[in-house]
Amino acid sequence: MIDHTGFTVSDLKRSRSFYLEALRGLGITLVMEVTAEQTGGGAHAGFGSDAKAFFWIGDQGRPSGPVHIAFLANCRARVDSFYQAALKAGGRDNGAPGLRPHYHPDYYGAFVLDPDGNNIEAVCHRPP
Repeated sequence: MIDHTGFTVSDLKRSRSFYLEALRGLGITLVMEVTAEQTGGGAHAGFGSDAKAFFWIGDQGRPSGPVHIAFLANCRARVDSFYQAALKAGGRDNGAPGLRPHYHPDYYGAFVLDPDGNNIEAVCHRPP
């Protein structure tokens, strides 16, 4: 089981704003920020829920991307909400919300490229 994950972005302020908006509909918020002085390296923003950061972005080093990360949604409406919010926040379409039955019959996902070109997905595995 993975406790948390993260990657380097080219512009922390821009990416922080993008993820604040894109992840809100999934119930994921900014939980914590740490400064370069605190880490001895770069600044980082941690997103999660229930006061637990499980997704981190930071500005230490070169951007890590492109990477793919998928966030679990508890219903299809939240996948749709993620997609619309991510586009409004400056993301680029990489796959509109819909079924991907080649994975399994109830795989409902949407894909957006973040400001650094990382493939960010919201997915629901439940039937409608």
